[in-house]
Amino acid sequence: MLRRNFNDLLSFVTVAREGSFTRAASVLGVTQSALSQAISGLEARLDIRLLTRTTRSVSLTAAGERLLKTLGHRFDEIETELDALTALRDKPAGMVRITCGEQVLRSILLPKLTPLLHAYPDIQVEFDVDYGLRNIVADRFDAGVRLGSTIDKDMIAVAISPPFRMAVAGAPDYFEKHPVPKTPRDLVGHNCINQRMQTAGGLFAWDFARRGKPLNVRVQGQMIFNTSLSIVDAAVAGLGLAHLPEQEFTPHLEQGRLQRVLEDWCPALPGFYLYYPSRRQPSPAFSLVVEALRVRQGD
Repeated sequence: MLRRNFNDLLSFVTVAREGSFTRAASVLGVTQSALSQAISGLEARLDIRLLTRTTRSVSLTAAGERLLKTLGHRFDEIETELDALTALRDKPAGMVRITCGEQVLRSILLPKLTPLLHAYPDIQVEFDVDYGLRNIVADRFDAGVRLGSTIDKDMIAVAISPPFRMAVAGAPDYFEKHPVPKTPRDLVGHNCINQRMQTAGGLFAWDFARRGKPLNVRVQGQMIFNTSLSIVDAAVAGLGLAHLPEQEFTPHLEQGRLQRVLEDWCPALPGFYLYYPSRRQPSPAFSLVVEALRVRQGD
């Protein structure tokens, strides 16, 4: 197999992983037309169909699945080795991709990484805001951010925030029309703002505990969101009660726009963690990002 066009192979791997010519063209920085021609040329040279295309989706044929399984990790190994070579440079460089929630991005990641990015202008960080439980290996992220209790055991987990508590809050206008709940069971009579899980599609249950005994409540309400910022906005507008990490409500609680309830039913939880595969060989840029995010005494 002499003088193969490895650019075409990389194009195939990218389309297969993205499941879309549009997204793959964006990742590769080429036009959709050029990408389609590259895949068609590869299929013509191999004399076999690798992708099944429709107007709405792209899927792998049996031959395509075999080729992706054989080639995909090898391109990853090449990329990892190229990243590792930055250790020989005067200044670390390279891309670090992180998937996380929006509030964590705004309150933890950006403040902690800002000094690092000023000090190392050749380091790039891409943030993917997603509330689902992404597979960071399959989706080719360097790391993700989750609560400590939800991380798989085969991952390395680095604490990036201290422990915190959940909170239930509503606007003063809301409590002028509704009684203050005394226990989580009282929530069934309230208009509660729900959040839908992006991965499973169901609604998040509201979890509480008191004196070591957990209590799980399924609430109902007029509004459902998939982002926490919208939930906070709806609560401030008096549209119902919200249940989120306490730091998301902090400025509104301090300024009186929200009122906290059921505080004694919200015990401390593990904080947020940056997690990544234990078999990963970290690049210098990635190692600097991890150290910048690591929680330290006094944080």
